[in-house]
Amino acid sequence: MGTQFQKIGLLGKYQDPSTGPCLLKLAQLVHQLGLELFVEAESAVHMGGSALPHAVTTLEEIGQHCDLAIVLGGDGTLLGAARSLCLYGVPLLGVNLGRLGFLADVSLEQMEHALPAILAGDYVLDRRTLLLGSIWRDGGYVLHQAPALNDVVVHKGNFARMIEFDTYINGDFVYTLRSDGLIVSTPTGSTAYALSAGGPILEPSLEAMLLVPICPHTLSNRPLVVSDQATLRICINDTRNNPAQVSFDGHKTYNLHNADEIHISRAACAATLIHPKGGSHYQVLRQKLHWAEHLGDA
Repeated sequence: MGTQFQKIGLLGKYQDPSTGPCLLKLAQLVHQLGLELFVEAESAVHMGGSALPHAVTTLEEIGQHCDLAIVLGGDGTLLGAARSLCLYGVPLLGVNLGRLGFLADVSLEQMEHALPAILAGDYVLDRRTLLLGSIWRDGGYVLHQAPALNDVVVHKGNFARMIEFDTYINGDFVYTLRSDGLIVSTPTGSTAYALSAGGPILEPSLEAMLLVPICPHTLSNRPLVVSDQATLRICINDTRNNPAQVSFDGHKTYNLHNADEIHISRAACAATLIHPKGGSHYQVLRQKLHWAEHLGDA
């Protein structure tokens, strides 16, 4: 088949053996289309030693060698793949086995028709910005640094007490916030935790970051939308009685100390998603959020 996608990476939801039959079905489809298949090692275990020709490999090697990565699972699986593969520029096609599926928007049943069309060039490219968050301790030591496609969240952890922190944008003091936390979100993440906390839905193509307080003590604290060229600095105040944590896409969580700083800016790399033609952002919103398309007769 004449296509720019000749080497296909395949990965599924980690530690979920139930994905095995679905992975096999996708592997068979890739093989029938005459393409070279690379299966991520943990996903290959669930395929039960398939006789289909494929290479068992790592995510990094998929990034280095593949033209397209097919990600089977929900949005969480796609978030993890995006964080790992964004440095390589490999486009991602999400096959939804989850619940909402804002990012992984193709069903397994649709793939038999969607994949040949995509291989023939009938698709839409969708670039999504990521955040880069880092934890600074003791005046400049970087304890941890990680990308996030959805959000970086400072929060109170498991304690039913508010935390307090100072927030700066481009070095300018914004506020001292007492709350359950603060969500710093990309436009992609505006339909995730930020939406549940009362934030607005942003167009995925906007070059913006969203700051959404979580249950603020002062009700006048409202969500802010700022340029994604901004640099954010969140300085943790006294945590001796009110422990704080920071999470990256809800995946990795770290305990914070008094005077720790979380620095957040736009990441240098972006995630490239592939969608079949014919859909739209608003179609996904209508479907996933159950918005009425027609009110009917009054």
